[in-house]
Amino acid sequence: MKIGIVCPYSWDVPGGVQFHIRDLAEHLIRLGHQVSVLAPADDETPLPPYVVSAGRAVPVPYNGSVARLNFGFLSAARVRRWLHDGTFDVIHIHEPTSPSLGLLACWAAQGPIVATFHTSNPRSRAMIAAYPILQPALEKISARIAVSEYARRTLVEHLGGDAVVIPNGVDVGFFDRAEPRPEWQGGTIGFIGRIDEPRKGLPVLMRALPAILAARPDTRLLVAGRGDEEEAVASLPAAMRERVEFLGMVSDEDKARLLRSVDVYVAPNTGGESFGIILVEAMSAGAPVLASDLDAFAQVLDQGAAGELFANEDADALAAAAIRLLGDPERRAELRERGTAHVRRFDWSTVGADILAVYETVTDGAASVAADERTGLRARFGLARE
Repeated sequence: MKIGIVCPYSWDVPGGVQFHIRDLAEHLIRLGHQVSVLAPADDETPLPPYVVSAGRAVPVPYNGSVARLNFGFLSAARVRRWLHDGTFDVIHIHEPTSPSLGLLACWAAQGPIVATFHTSNPRSRAMIAAYPILQPALEKISARIAVSEYARRTLVEHLGGDAVVIPNGVDVGFFDRAEPRPEWQGGTIGFIGRIDEPRKGLPVLMRALPAILAARPDTRLLVAGRGDEEEAVASLPAAMRERVEFLGMVSDEDKARLLRSVDVYVAPNTGGESFGIILVEAMSAGAPVLASDLDAFAQVLDQGAAGELFANEDADALAAAAIRLLGDPERRAELRERGTAHVRRFDWSTVGADILAVYETVTDGAASVAADERTGLRARFGLARE
């Protein structure tokens, strides 16, 4: 099958949607499909052979964050050329309502279109206001996927229609096989995310850290992600700042090794999450997970059965839960066991098969419609077969 996938966000800036699209493309290629991904990217960005650059992206506030998007006449021309050259059996557009390549591709594409909705954004005035503009493009979509029940709910409430829920995928074995790093082991808490994006929750964790260190002075916090490190620890007493180690941006391999090494992985995100791929990665690596009780996180963690939850933005609750987990190896072992069993449903072997089933449904439907149209034309012109 020839599959075209449209990524709305800049390929050179890491993010959950980009990782999902990368892993999906590589999973499909391993199965023997021909895949091309169209994505914004700076000219100097090294790209995998299956990615086609649609040009430089610009930062735009979107869904409580800053997304790097690509839009305009030049982008539209590149989208049309990519569609023309690709002759795809199916087009898979991610975030078709974002002001980026997804919407441009939805306007320009012909044939079967599958759309995946990642955003969880209740009561979005912008999405409601944009509906008349979006409607002609959305009507061309053959099948809709939402990465979680909360992304599906956002779609239904703002745009109508419905979607099948297929979660983000993870290569569970990649994280499970990672080797821990000894220097990252022993009384460690892990955090991975953009330091300077408040909704990722690092400030909440920093407010909780003094209480954690008071109860367990040997604890260390390992932080992986880009941002202002000095600003991140500015609220901490000077004597405690040495208990925070910043690792900067890490490779996929080191991310897996970090998650394999920590005693507790903390996800203190405060909102704007429709899924929580980092939770799945942490469980895949066997890390006990402690997360804020966002609806999407609770769903990923099986309502607290596969990981512990604390009240969103409550630093005291986070500290109490972290202290309890750090002092209870039996509970951590229980969470590892439950998380390892639970996470199998998110492996690409399952998620990829579900997405392929959607592709096959829409392409079979398109073939049936085309056959019916040919039959109608033959009958109209007296060419119907005996």
